Amino acid sequence: MAIIDGLRADAPVRRIRELPGPRGLPLLGNALQIERERLHQTVERWAREYGEMYRFRITSREFVVVSNPETVAAVLRDRPDGFQRGARLNAAARSLGFNGLFTVNGEEWRRHRPMVLRGLDPAHIKAFHPTLVKVTERFERRWRQAAEAGRAIDLQADLMRYTVDVTAGLAFGCDINTVESDEDVIQKHLDKLLPALARRVLSPLPRWVTRRAERGLDEHLAAMRSAVDGFIADARQRLADTPQLREHPHNLIEAMVAERDRPGSRLTDLDLSGNMMTMLLAGEDTTANTLAWMIWLLHRHPEAAQRAAEEVRRVLGAQSHPTHEQLGELDFVEACAHETMRLKPVAPLLIQEAVRDTVVSGLAVPAGTPVMCLMRPGAVDAAHFPDPEAFRPERWLAGNELGHAASSAKRVAMPFGAGPRTCPGRYLALSEMKMVAAMLLAAFDIADVATADGTEVQERLAFTMSPVGLQLRLRARA
Repeated sequence: MAIIDGLRADAPVRRIRELPGPRGLPLLGNALQIERERLHQTVERWAREYGEMYRFRITSREFVVVSNPETVAAVLRDRPDGFQRGARLNAAARSLGFNGLFTVNGEEWRRHRPMVLRGLDPAHIKAFHPTLVKVTERFERRWRQAAEAGRAIDLQADLMRYTVDVTAGLAFGCDINTVESDEDVIQKHLDKLLPALARRVLSPLPRWVTRRAERGLDEHLAAMRSAVDGFIADARQRLADTPQLREHPHNLIEAMVAERDRPGSRLTDLDLSGNMMTMLLAGEDTTANTLAWMIWLLHRHPEAAQRAAEEVRRVLGAQSHPTHEQLGELDFVEACAHETMRLKPVAPLLIQEAVRDTVVSGLAVPAGTPVMCLMRPGAVDAAHFPDPEAFRPERWLAGNELGHAASSAKRVAMPFGAGPRTCPGRYLALSEMKMVAAMLLAAFDIADVATADGTEVQERLAFTMSPVGLQLRLRARA
């Protein structure tokens, strides 16, 4: 039995049946106590009631839930050999056609990882910066038109246009320009896929009960596959026209097509399309949701917004948008991003499945057991962050309360995960967040960010955690 958290080999261990947890019903367990879109809030509430390690059951599936940051980090670092994505997630992703790096396991993950990392490394992000600026300029024009017309902006939908365009440019080398289009050609299909994945993975109900909610899904899947197949065909044509791209690809899709077409390659066409679908889904949703939460928090904390705006204007001077090097100088803007991800993590829970019998913080965990890692409780604990519920970006700056321990704080908050399966898109995500924030704070004043009816914004879990119904109103600066 493997021990992943430094416990002595002869130390006594507990069994899962000895853990506390909410009372359930025969056969159903705790299924009726869970609403899928509020699952994260339910399991966080149970953590406050039952402690840092507890159990609950949905029909025959018994979950171990951990929220201590050290335990969470130990589980995440023990991937892919000790823990892996759950079989249910893997099967659901394959059924929807995006079995890419995010969902595959074991040797399949090792086969995909080098190429995906190569397309998302800092050098590629730097080379991509001119395209990032171009997409941001379009986005500014879109928001300026809304400001001049006095029109409310559907914040999340607009941010998803931006992130889709950025992801398509970096990963596919394609300028799809949804920012300036009135037709949500790709986005209207993407918007259906993550909720469908969440239903298939998290729903306590059997699949035949939830099929009604997926009416029309096949048409969206077919349209997405057609679009992705077109991206792959275009990349294959570019490689045929310019053979040197096989050794020096410009983007992720060229690297993967070149590897797929190499004699003896272990990649398949399904691997290609699965990773492309994954890039579009992950690149759209996570960054857009974080930006939406960040803009909402800045509006609620005008002193932080003012400090961030002053930093942007000081760094940019007379320029409209930051260079790649200037992005690195936006320390307070980046601090705002980290503080947003601490308070509003778009991945508030990660479900991992034990590959082998193991011991986690004194608990015997048999192979196949799903372990749900809660990412927010440690990050809003006063033991790790003073005044933990407050939005205080300055805590991430050197010389403040975290000071040089900011790296340790990131190991508590872990917005991009931990261990070998840390999110490969973290460099791109932070670049996008800082670019949008710099554009917004340099060109506009935030007049309002609120729901249409003025009620408190709600968190909704549809695989990632998003704000519901935020509308943005802007005033253009001269």
